[in-house]
Amino acid sequence: MENNSELPKFDNHLWIKILIGMAIGIGVGLTLSPHGLAIVEPEISSLLASWIKLPGIFFLGIIQMVVIPLILCSIVLGITQSGELTFLKKIGIRVVLYFVCTTIVAVTIGMTLANIINPGNFIDQELVQNFQVEQTTAAEGSGQQTFDSLTIPDRISNMIPTNIAGAVVEKNLLQIVISAMVFGVALLSIPAASAKPVLNLCESGQAVSMKIVGWAMTIAPYAVFGLLCDITIKLGFGAIAGMGMYMATVIIGLICMMVAYGVIATVIGKQNPITFFKAIKETQLLAFSTSSSAATMPFTLSCAETRLGVSPKVSRFVVPLGATINMDGTALYQVVAAIFLIQIFGDASGIELTTVGMVMLIMTTVGASIGTPATPGVGIVVLATILTSIGLDPAAVGFILGVDRILDMCRTSVNVTGDLTASVVMNRFMKDV
Repeated sequence: MENNSELPKFDNHLWIKILIGMAIGIGVGLTLSPHGLAIVEPEISSLLASWIKLPGIFFLGIIQMVVIPLILCSIVLGITQSGELTFLKKIGIRVVLYFVCTTIVAVTIGMTLANIINPGNFIDQELVQNFQVEQTTAAEGSGQQTFDSLTIPDRISNMIPTNIAGAVVEKNLLQIVISAMVFGVALLSIPAASAKPVLNLCESGQAVSMKIVGWAMTIAPYAVFGLLCDITIKLGFGAIAGMGMYMATVIIGLICMMVAYGVIATVIGKQNPITFFKAIKETQLLAFSTSSSAATMPFTLSCAETRLGVSPKVSRFVVPLGATINMDGTALYQVVAAIFLIQIFGDASGIELTTVGMVMLIMTTVGASIGTPATPGVGIVVLATILTSIGLDPAAVGFILGVDRILDMCRTSVNVTGDLTASVVMNRFMKDV
């Protein structure tokens, strides 16, 4: 299975087309937005947004249609291709430790910046008062999922894939990954003749999935245009202006994490940092546009193998696993958001973060980020769980909902970069194994 011919190919000018789509989408969105130039009535702009985003919805639908069979086939093939359980044991231990270490680094960066910048001090008190008046409504809007169901013990027990069909229906990627890993190890443990029919089926399933992904790539720039235009029409500049320092803190932290990835790829992965970031730019842009590590996974795999030279047996184990438990960007965002909300509402709630509280916040955030679904918007629900664990009303998340989608796009790009960095690091570690 060393043949990479089934992987989707990147157009050499794709990143330019995506950037153009992003720029035009934002420009058209600001022109039509009620919070921008407002050249049309709000009802008309809302109707136009629903039509303009159709290419993006179509693109995401195609990718999401094949992402689960792709995960199952890729992991099974990646494990069986390794040829021995010793390899799996070594890469499994190393990659999990690596993921935990980088998540701790991300959370530490976020916590340090939030305490230095103190973004809560820059918030207009009128915004806070307006939110407190409407807090009940915000709580209803943010409480669409049960926060109790996202506690750390429940999250750990939820990793056990008792029903693979249920995991597929619920889109529980972590359970799907674990199921595929168990299935792959089992195939590796039985006679080759017995395993061959299943492996042939997985090879066909992967090839079909990648072909469909290749078709979806033809509309990627139009999808990016539609998705960003829709977001900009809904938000405009109004939501961004009042939360500027909070957004800046998160984005600065994410940039610092990108720098950390560059250092890791250079020092440990032995990659030229310029070459590394140049090779992954299309994948980063797609992650930014879709806000979904899962939707970007086929392109992450292709980038790792065809552009970074990662062995398939490494990439097809690390990337799917990373898309479910390696959420550095999300963890960084969550700790900044938690401290930001404590700075705003902590006094009223009698909450003050001590040194012990900071350590507990780091541990909670690291734990909560593991297994966070790789889909848009879920990070805000996990954040509510973190707020509950430190004693803050989870309804406080309503205060940052307006700008969450923009930050979701940024942190997803960092998450995917983390998966690619992990791939080059593990590829070097496992070369002699």
